[in-house]
Amino acid sequence: IWSFDIGLSTQLVMHIPSLCSFTQNSLLGNVNKISLVLKHFLSFFISVSSREAESFKEQGNAYYIKKDYSEAFNYYTKAIDMCPKNASYYGNRAATLMMLSRHREALEDSQQAVRLDDTFMKGHLREGKCHLSLGNAMAASRCFHRVLELEPDNSQAQQEVKNADSVLEYEKMAELGFEKHDFRMVVFCMDRALESASACHRFKVLKAECLAMLGRYPEAQSVASDILRMDATNGDALYVRGLCLYYEDCIDKAVQFFVQALRMAPDHEKARLACRNAKALKAKKEDGNKAFKDGNYDAAYELYSEALTIDPNNIKTNAKLFCNRGTVGSKLKKIDQAIEDCTKAVKLDETYIKAYLRRAQCYMDKEEYDEAVRDYEKVYQTEKTKEHKHLLKNAQLELKKSKRKDYYKVLGVDKNATEDEIKKAYRKRALMHHPDRHSSASAEVQKEEEKKFKEVGEAFTVLSDPKKKSRYDSGHDMEDDTGNMGDFDANNIFKAFFGGGGGQGYSFEANQSSGPGNFFFQFG
Repeated sequence: IWSFDIGLSTQLVMHIPSLCSFTQNSLLGNVNKISLVLKHFLSFFISVSSREAESFKEQGNAYYIKKDYSEAFNYYTKAIDMCPKNASYYGNRAATLMMLSRHREALEDSQQAVRLDDTFMKGHLREGKCHLSLGNAMAASRCFHRVLELEPDNSQAQQEVKNADSVLEYEKMAELGFEKHDFRMVVFCMDRALESASACHRFKVLKAECLAMLGRYPEAQSVASDILRMDATNGDALYVRGLCLYYEDCIDKAVQFFVQALRMAPDHEKARLACRNAKALKAKKEDGNKAFKDGNYDAAYELYSEALTIDPNNIKTNAKLFCNRGTVGSKLKKIDQAIEDCTKAVKLDETYIKAYLRRAQCYMDKEEYDEAVRDYEKVYQTEKTKEHKHLLKNAQLELKKSKRKDYYKVLGVDKNATEDEIKKAYRKRALMHHPDRHSSASAEVQKEEEKKFKEVGEAFTVLSDPKKKSRYDSGHDMEDDTGNMGDFDANNIFKAFFGGGGGQGYSFEANQSSGPGNFFFQFG
């Protein structure tokens, strides 16, 4: 005590013997003297506390200048403990807490500072900054206007008023954008607002939710995780984490986060709805899968269709559902519908290999080989596996074959036709298109029928020869192999087949009673 104030210490020492000599009976008669001694004690301790508090504040200032905010905080706290009614100490600690990003605690200190001294301009300014950082722009604006009442020309307060107004404007724009499902606009507005309201969890959660709606799941997860590191009980952040998992088709994990969010915030309606949708979607999808495995394709088709109505925003799961329904459609011979469903799947998820493969197979079934090749090329560029390479080569071969004359189609037989079926088909088509049968027709018709007669002969020449047929079926161009196949004489093939030799075994005669252009074939 002596070291702080020698004068006061001396006076206190002088009064101690007299104070201690009072007996119980004499206390009442010496009230004035006792009061005087106690006043000296009180004055002494107030003086000592003030000087010690100032010393702590100065040390805090020194650490603040060095940017050692933790130590500065400790010394400002000591100063407050010594003198809890000093507004500037709370103001200094508020500034330190702001630098430590502890904005809620800083807000409490700055509010205590202005309660102690309503004219403390820095206290109002810091309270406004804390409100703004936490996203309460209206409260911030009131604080900044109070500063301008105290000091109308305060440029910092004038700028902060503009910042608060901007945050309010971006907040309104984001609200309208969310209602219109313009999630990119919301993300833009929240990014701008967060430049001033950097500690606002509400803005961060809204941004994260919209990132999830845009399919930018890693970014949304990162924002939500940052919030949860600071506040593990934040129901909104837990909801966003679940939403990302839900949209990535991790239904079980998503439900866990939704349940946890509801535990922290029982009235969280978005988490409740998402949890219900997740469970319903999983159940319908599993029922559809079971029906498909059981061979009940009609039921599977219906169940997948019902699942697709649950949540149009779940892009990844809906892509799988469209592909699954496309698979069922192909089983039900609804090839066009299957192609349409697979197309919807790849529009939702351009990386969905299974949907491309399913659509390519449907194109193959429809003999639309150009489209099939395009899909298989897309698959092979993404995943260069042996299986995908084989599928691509097979489609390319079928495309090449489709650009040649289809001899099976010319004869009107199936690709698995037997030798006898090929001969019967040739007999029928050769007689149908023989030039002599159309001798009374117009020159244009004669020319067309002569062309068809020649094609029938070509088709029979290839398909009736096992070696040539094998090469044709393998995709070889028969005209290239034979060098000049197009110049052969179809009449010779016709004569050889019917055994007429020199044309003596058959003739075409007009049937006058049947009208012009009608003929019958007569063997000799």
